[in-house]
Amino acid sequence: MHVPVMLRESLEFLDVRPDGVYLDATTGLGGHAAAIAQRLTTGLVLACDRDAESLELARRAASECASKIRFRQASFSRLGEAWVEEGIPQLDGMLADLGVSKYQLTEGERGFSLMANGPLDMRMDRSQSLTAAEIVNFESEPQLAGLIYKFGEERRSRKIARAIVRARPLQTTGQLAKLIERVVPRTGKIHPATQTFMALRIAVNHELEELDALLGSIPALVKPGGRVVTLTFMSLEDRKVKQSFQAMAKSGRARLLTRHVVRPAGDEVRDNPPSRSAKLRAVEIV
Repeated sequence: MHVPVMLRESLEFLDVRPDGVYLDATTGLGGHAAAIAQRLTTGLVLACDRDAESLELARRAASECASKIRFRQASFSRLGEAWVEEGIPQLDGMLADLGVSKYQLTEGERGFSLMANGPLDMRMDRSQSLTAAEIVNFESEPQLAGLIYKFGEERRSRKIARAIVRARPLQTTGQLAKLIERVVPRTGKIHPATQTFMALRIAVNHELEELDALLGSIPALVKPGGRVVTLTFMSLEDRKVKQSFQAMAKSGRARLLTRHVVRPAGDEVRDNPPSRSAKLRAVEIV
C-alpha cells in the first residue's frame, strides 16, 4: 500500500484553498495529489511525473477524485510548457516530493532496486536512451569514480569503479550489487552498493539539473501568496532546495515558512520506515 510521506505536514504548509490551482510536480503513485484534490471544490490539481507507468498507477488510485486532477507526463524542465498547454493560470501552490516511488523501487524490471534483480536500467522516463548499463559499461574508470563520489557521496568510489571496469560487462542490478558487496563488504544495515546505485540513478535521470530547472521556474509558475513545499531524501537535493529558498527570501521574492528543516514525526517513521530520511522545506511567494 502506498503511503505518502509527511502528508499532514505537506497539506498544512500548502494551506490548500478549495478553489485553488495546485501542481504536484512528482506525482509518483498519487497519494499527495489525491489528498489535495479531496480538499478542493472548484479547484484543480495538475499531477505531473516523468514516469508514464507511475502516472497510470496514480490515475487509477485517484479515480474517485479524477474530475479535479489532470495527469501529465513531464519532467521538471518542461513543467512550464505543460502548464501553458493546459491553459491554466499561475499556481496557488506547488508540491515536489523528490523521493523515488515505491513502484520504481520494488519492480525489478525498472532496474532501480538492490533487492529485486533486473536490468541495469534506472530510467524514470523509459523513452530516453541513456540507461545505467551504458554508464556502468562504457564510462572510463576516472569518470565512473568521479560520478559515484559526486552524486553518491561514496568515499570508496575509486575502489568500486576499478572493480566495475574489471568485471565488465555487467547487465543486471544483481550482478552490480554482488560485485560491490565483495569489494566493499557490508559493515552495517545499509547495503554497500546503496550510494553507488543512487549515484547512477541521479546520473541517468539528470536529477540535479532537473531540480535546478524546477527551482528556477518557481517565480514564474507560482503567484504571490502561493506556497511551495518540497520533500527531499538526499543531502545533495536538500542543499539545493535550502540554498534556493534562502536566496529567494534574501531577494524579497519569498518568505521562509520553515526556518529549520521539518522532519517526520516518530510515529510516522515507525509506521512508514522509508520516511525516516525525509526533510520538508516550504516558502510563500511574495
